[in-house]
Amino acid sequence: MLIKADALERLVAAIFVAEGCSAPEAAAIGRHLVSSNLAGHDSHGVIRVPRYVTGLREGHVVKDQTLKVVTETGAMAVLDGGYGFGQWIGEQAVAFGIAKAKEGGTAITALRNSGHLGRIGGWAEIAAEAGFVSVHFVNVAGSLLVAPFGGVERRMSTAPFVVGVPRPGQPPVILDFATSLVAEGKVLVASNGGKPLPAGALIEPDGRLSTDPQTLYGPITGPGPRSPGAGKGSIRAMGEHKGSGLAFMCEILAGALTGGGCAGPGERSRITNGMLSIYMSPAAFGSDVAFAEETRRYVEFFKGSRPDHPGGEVLAPGEPELRYRAKRLKEGVPLEAETWEAIRQAALGAGLDEGRIAEILG
Repeated sequence: MLIKADALERLVAAIFVAEGCSAPEAAAIGRHLVSSNLAGHDSHGVIRVPRYVTGLREGHVVKDQTLKVVTETGAMAVLDGGYGFGQWIGEQAVAFGIAKAKEGGTAITALRNSGHLGRIGGWAEIAAEAGFVSVHFVNVAGSLLVAPFGGVERRMSTAPFVVGVPRPGQPPVILDFATSLVAEGKVLVASNGGKPLPAGALIEPDGRLSTDPQTLYGPITGPGPRSPGAGKGSIRAMGEHKGSGLAFMCEILAGALTGGGCAGPGERSRITNGMLSIYMSPAAFGSDVAFAEETRRYVEFFKGSRPDHPGGEVLAPGEPELRYRAKRLKEGVPLEAETWEAIRQAALGAGLDEGRIAEILG
């Protein structure tokens, strides 16, 4: 089914208001989740709503938290999210980093104890809109999902890595990927009847490669939140030893350095994101005009490579998301039947009746 983005955003916000969140926080959750769907990152979109509701009710996520500054110097700061919703804490953390970079040209922020930050590329887009290059290393403390290169047992989180580059008058260049072969959310989408996983995305304890979401979740029956801890297999790292190595460094920089903790070892009472972010003003490195012109020239040169097949096209990082956004803003956000049913049940469970759901959706 297709749902208009603004209607879906309103519904998500209404669910979290009904669950006790403030209207501004609920609006931020709806805005960023739907923005992920618009960008084609369904794994980090509204499919997360039931899981977020469960996390809030069980006390793993705390509503309406205010970002706390733990340590601050001229160019860096350690920030604590207080286990708040990542969409709400993320907005505060990025605004803090941008404000600090405006003062000195560069800034480093180390965020710990945040709820799920969602699509990290969205934070790089905000920084780029403000005119800043940004780099983000992310880990998920308490979330063991990914096997290292050469292993079968879980030792890492999906550990996203993002770089955003502003282009005045044009959309930014955004490199955004999980260091696992697929994000856990893509396994979740596949488990709800969405896009199948690529070959060899998962690995069983005996070393057999798999595309079956049950490798991660165990037996699947019906829609609803799934526990990635119920399965015995793992997600594989992207790029063999290279992706495994980059994931390792995301764990160290976003987990150990921020103080939020790595994916393991040991048991944790809740799953949280850590994010080490670097914000840089091109003007602080010489000339923002020269930087913009050289970036423009290189993007054109990069995209000018002859395609590897007739009718093909070389895309710069971020271009697929731009195309998804244009298409989905026009046509609506596609949701699998099981995903929609899980969201509908979350709405009903929050106290919104069928009439109210229909009214919100228009």
